[in-house]
Amino acid sequence: MNINSVDIIKSCISLGIMVTLNQRLDAETLTLVADEFGYSIELIGTYLEKAIQGEKDTEKDLKPRSPVVTIMGHVDHGKTSLLDYIRKTNIIAGEYGGITQHVGAYNVKFKKGNSITFLDTPGHEAFTSMRARGTKITDIVVIVIATDDDVMPQTKEAISHAQLAGVPIIFALNKIDKINSNTDNIRIKLSEMNFLFKEWGGKYQAQEISAKFGLGINELLEKILLEAKILNLKANPNKTAVGTVIESYLDKGRGYCTSLLIQGGTLKVGDYIVAGNFHGKVKIILNERGNHIKKVYPSKPGIILGLNGAPTSGERFKVFQDEKEAKRLASKKNQLKKEYKIRYKKTITLEEIVKKVSLKNFKELKLIVKGDMNGSVEALIDSIEKLSTNYFVIKIIYYNIGHITESDVLLAKASDAIIIGFNVECSLKSKIFAEKNKIEIRLYYLIYNIINDFKNTLNLIKLNKKKTIILGKAKVLNSFKKKNKENIAGCLILNGKIIRNSKISLIRNGVIVYNGILFSLKRFKNDVKEVNKGYECGIIIKDFNDIKIGDIIECYQH
Repeated sequence: MNINSVDIIKSCISLGIMVTLNQRLDAETLTLVADEFGYSIELIGTYLEKAIQGEKDTEKDLKPRSPVVTIMGHVDHGKTSLLDYIRKTNIIAGEYGGITQHVGAYNVKFKKGNSITFLDTPGHEAFTSMRARGTKITDIVVIVIATDDDVMPQTKEAISHAQLAGVPIIFALNKIDKINSNTDNIRIKLSEMNFLFKEWGGKYQAQEISAKFGLGINELLEKILLEAKILNLKANPNKTAVGTVIESYLDKGRGYCTSLLIQGGTLKVGDYIVAGNFHGKVKIILNERGNHIKKVYPSKPGIILGLNGAPTSGERFKVFQDEKEAKRLASKKNQLKKEYKIRYKKTITLEEIVKKVSLKNFKELKLIVKGDMNGSVEALIDSIEKLSTNYFVIKIIYYNIGHITESDVLLAKASDAIIIGFNVECSLKSKIFAEKNKIEIRLYYLIYNIINDFKNTLNLIKLNKKKTIILGKAKVLNSFKKKNKENIAGCLILNGKIIRNSKISLIRNGVIVYNGILFSLKRFKNDVKEVNKGYECGIIIKDFNDIKIGDIIECYQH
C-alpha cells in the first residue's frame, strides 16, 4: 500500500482509534484501515495456518486408524500404574516423586491386530496446562478414580478438560483389590455430577480394575476399542504427514529430539518438516522403545532427530516437498513470533515504576526459569504464576530449556532476579559467577519443593504486612464518561459489600493498577452509603479515570 503515514493516522482517527507514527496496529485495525483505502489484506498468521493444515482428504482416501487415548486422574489414584501395567514396563517408577514430569506417547498392540496409542499426561493439578493440552489431540479419555478414595478436585478438573474438548470419557474404577474399596460410592458421586454409567441406565462406560494386579485391564482395553469403533476413526496415510508436537528437548549427545503424534499421512526418514517455527530434515525416527524405524503412520508416535530447535508442545507440524519450502514457512513463522513478542511486550516505563513505588504494599519478584523440557517449563511457570496475589506478583522475565549459563546470571543481575533450575545443572563457572554477583540460584528436582518454598516465602511476607481485610469485591460491567470527564463504572457486587469513601484497589488481569478512594456510590440515581452482594451500582474512583470493562474493584480496610 503506497499510502502516506499521515493519511493512515487520519483514517485511524476517523475510526475512533488514536495512534502515533511509530505505533504497531493490531490485525482488526489493519483490516479496517486497509478497507478504508480499498485494499484487502491476508494476515501472515492466517496464511501460515492454511499452509500447515495440509491437503484435504476425500472419503476414499481414508483408512481406519488406532484410537489415541489419554489417561487422566488424581496423582495417587493409579494413573501411572495403569499405564505402566499396560506397557509392561517400569520406566516411570524412577522419576522423582512418582509424578510424570514429561508428556510422552506409547503405542500398545492388543489382540486381533488392534492397537491403541496412549498419551501420558501428568496427574497432578500443578500440571494443568500440560493436561489441558493433552485433550486437544486425543480421541478418548480414561478417567482413573481410586475406589478407596473420593472424586478429587484433580479428577473433576480432568473430566472438565475432556468435556470442553468434546472427547468421550470412560471411567476406570481402580484399586478394587483394596479391603476398603467402595465402587458404589464412586458411582453415586459421579451420578450426582450427571455421569451415569450404562449399567445404571446412563451413557458412560465404566470398568472396575486393579492396576496393581492387572484385574479388568483387558476388559478396559476392549471398551476403549468399542468406543473407537463407534467413533469410526479414520485418516489418510497416503499424503504428506501432519500432526502435533508432544514433547521436545535437547539431548547432549543427539541434539534436538522431538516427540510427534502423526494425525494424517506417513512420516518418513528424509522428509523436510516444519514444527512450530523450526524446520529440518528428518534424519532419524525412533519408536517409544528407542528402536530405529523408517516410517510412522497415523495415530502412531515417533521421536525424530533433525530439527534446528525445540518446538513448543502442542505445536502443529507438517512435511513439505523440499527444504526450500520448509525453510520459507519456518522463516515466516519465526518472523510472526518476533512481531508478536514486540507487539505485546510489556515495557516498564517511569510512570509504571512511580506507580509501583507509590503502592506501598505492592511487591514483585522476578524469576528466570530453566528446565529440561518445554512441557515441564510451561507447567512450572503455570504453577508459580498461580501463586501471585493481588499484593505480591511473581513475574517470569525469561524461560528456556537447557542448563544454567553465565548469560542467565548476567540477565538476573541486570533484572534483580532469582534463577530457578528444574531438572537441570549449573556449571561451576556459572556458580562462581553467580556468587561473585550475589545472584541466587535454586536447583530443584521436585515441583512440590518449588511450590512449597514459594508458599513459605509468601507466608513470611504476609506476616510482615499490615493485616488487610477485604470488605467486598465488584466487577465492572460497563464504563462511561460524564461531561466533566469523570469515569463512571457500572458494577455488580460479587461478594461482601462496597462502601462509599472506603479504600479500594482496582485490579486488571490479576495486577493492581491503582489504589485510591471510592469517591461516589450510587444505586440508580440515588447516592448510597453501601451496596451489598448481588446488586448493581455506579462507582466513581477519586482521581482515576481509566476504568475498563472486566476490571475488579476491591474495597478494603487495614
